[in-house]
Amino acid sequence: MPTASTEPRITLHPHARRVRVIIDGTLLADTTRTIELRERGYPPRQYLPREDVRMDLLTASATVTHCPFKGDAAYFSFGEHSDVAWSYEQPLEGMQAIAQHMAFDDRKMIVTEDSAE
Repeated sequence: MPTASTEPRITLHPHARRVRVIIDGTLLADTTRTIELRERGYPPRQYLPREDVRMDLLTASATVTHCPFKGDAAYFSFGEHSDVAWSYEQPLEGMQAIAQHMAFDDRKMIVTEDSAE
């Protein structure tokens, strides 16, 4: 059995439940094709394929952050809500599966999960 020191810091898993992202009553995303990223010390995070996100409603922000395990994240805003989503445009080796996927700050919106239909 792996110990905390031998387990990978980050693991990626298919997520079969339906995920919807809503802010100010607007549906920004609806998918059953998320990738769940589990990073030691953090709650699981859903990464949604861009094809299932209303990218036309999001605008790129000037915010960029760096994670030594995933790479540089570009942020997106929705109306007056800044930096509600981010994406690793060119993730580091081992994280390529989250390229072209978006994660959302669930503190700023409603994220619902239902059983896959």
